Amino acid sequence: MRRTRGQKLITYLGLSVGLLLVVGPFLWAGLSSVKPEAEIRRDPPTFWPETFTLDNYTELLHRVHLGQAFVNSVVVALVIVAGNLLFSSMVGYGFAKLRFRGRNAVFGLVLVQMAVPAIVLMIPQFVLIAKLGMVNTFLGIILPGLITPLGVFMMRQFIAELPDELIHAARVDGAGEFRIFARIVLPLCRPALATLGLITFLGAWNNFLWPAVVAQSEDVYTLPVALNILNSHETTHYNLLVAGAMIVVAPILVLFVFLQRFFIQGIATSGLK
Repeated sequence: MRRTRGQKLITYLGLSVGLLLVVGPFLWAGLSSVKPEAEIRRDPPTFWPETFTLDNYTELLHRVHLGQAFVNSVVVALVIVAGNLLFSSMVGYGFAKLRFRGRNAVFGLVLVQMAVPAIVLMIPQFVLIAKLGMVNTFLGIILPGLITPLGVFMMRQFIAELPDELIHAARVDGAGEFRIFARIVLPLCRPALATLGLITFLGAWNNFLWPAVVAQSEDVYTLPVALNILNSHETTHYNLLVAGAMIVVAPILVLFVFLQRFFIQGIATSGLK
């Protein structure tokens, strides 16, 4: 009993330290976003705001076209998420349940693609987007992210665990592959789809480098690109940066709270253990 209590105490202590390390920076940024800039720059710094103010958010709205950038980010992220959920599921279903020559070799190429850094593909992708006339357009920002190797891998791993008898029975009843995919496979993939959707939304929402390369006018800027304008001046306004960071993080936290049950289930059942 003493050993068990000691082990629990050590476990809780370790989890508490880990929680503090994870939550601490978010809490610090959230409290700093409601401090005046002079208090943020104070040495030694203060943890709890001595002067509570929302002027940082008000000034941020005046300095940056935040509303337009927020809408742009929402549109880009949602379209990329929808594309990944549809196309990654379709490709994953093909790899998992369809038999064709070279299937394993092609899936191996997908795994190799996961190991290639995104920065390596940026130049050829930009050249292609430029030749298609999609520079400074939403389509140019969205197109490279509509399907990802990680999404294909996740969906393939999840769909491979579904019983083959369900698909065989549907084929015997005369259902085509698209009907099987839409009516049988997709409803059973909700945990994996929720996980993939959250991961894809996180990547698309926080993506800075690719939108910064493609977008060349403020009406196409996403939120991270628009907030980068604050770094282009001689003086860095930390109060505005932390306020902008909280605006960027807030939708992700809300989304994770609602989808965390599906996220954990999807991670546990799609081969990402």
